[in-house]
Amino acid sequence: MKPASFFAALSGLLLSSSFASAGSLARVPGNDDTIMVKLPNQVSMTIVARNKQQLREMKNYKLDSLMTLLDAYITQAEAAGRKGSNGQVTMEFYPAKDKPGSTAAPEQVRVTVRGSKPNADRVEVFMNKKLGVTVENSEDANGDNVKVTINSDAKSDSVKHAKRESKRNKLTGTDFGVDLGLNALVNKKTYAPAGVAQPYDLRTWGSRYVALNWKFWARTGRNSPLYFHLGPEVAFNNYMLEGSRYFAANDAAGRTDIVKDDVRNLEKSKLAVTTLNLPVGFTLKFRDKDNDEVFRIGAGGFAGYRIGAHTKLKYEQEGRTHKDKDRGSYNLEDFQYGLSGSLGVKGFDLFVKYNLNDVFKADRGPKAQNVSFGITFSDI
Repeated sequence: MKPASFFAALSGLLLSSSFASAGSLARVPGNDDTIMVKLPNQVSMTIVARNKQQLREMKNYKLDSLMTLLDAYITQAEAAGRKGSNGQVTMEFYPAKDKPGSTAAPEQVRVTVRGSKPNADRVEVFMNKKLGVTVENSEDANGDNVKVTINSDAKSDSVKHAKRESKRNKLTGTDFGVDLGLNALVNKKTYAPAGVAQPYDLRTWGSRYVALNWKFWARTGRNSPLYFHLGPEVAFNNYMLEGSRYFAANDAAGRTDIVKDDVRNLEKSKLAVTTLNLPVGFTLKFRDKDNDEVFRIGAGGFAGYRIGAHTKLKYEQEGRTHKDKDRGSYNLEDFQYGLSGSLGVKGFDLFVKYNLNDVFKADRGPKAQNVSFGITFSDI
């Protein structure tokens, strides 16, 4: 293959302004990223790109300098091939290293010249790690067959990568997540109805928090890093007391007491509360130069309504294990609201949720606010 053939093929790819005058241009049905080009000299080229943005980026490179480089490199490869026994040689050049101050120099050029039939030549030009051009020519009885490919590596063509690219460019979508964490009571006040103090310290590892959330999200702009999200959430808060104490409804006094059981040795004594919440907020996603997400940070708020509550006591008595479960309101606040924040990478986030209102109604239970914290696993 003559050097002029490479220049004709590569020029037809890079000089987009000459496509209309050089021949006919048509898209392959069903694939927006494939272009078929027919030139007047019967040369056909197929251009395959990861996306249309890569084609537009070609204008950032100086074509005259690239043609001059290729002319010199192909001449060197042909000269080296004539010295070999079979006329075949592969040579690699690195213009970007030779000119470290240049932003337009290709990263790599590989030239292969084969002397045996069928004759095939190949030129590869990589502008950077993600953007590359490969020109292949094979000669047979029907003439030259030229194929031009842009960045057609296996990773780009994989189904997994295609799905990731599709989701990355979406403006709206949904995600499902599971929160796993712990509860803690903060801003606590001494609880002493009728002048008798009732301690209510929580067991750290027993006071668990679990939530199932479904989120609708929308990007605030096509290239914006800011996302808005909201969606329903079902949350389960467990409050487990220390020291063989448990929550008990005192209907006569109209309050919830903290009772210490000196008879039974309580293994577990928890108050379980189920709420239906509506979180809302914004997430800021930070990406690297390859547009891959590095990490994200989110902030927002939530409001919810209590849909159930019960206490559960587990203890040993006369050699048998007992589990007592009683449902009731326990003078809990029906409505709750608060603030939330998150920091995440890949498919999980660290979260914290702070209730602005008290867990119990005023003067009808301990005065304290709840904080939930832990890890969110999601399909982000």
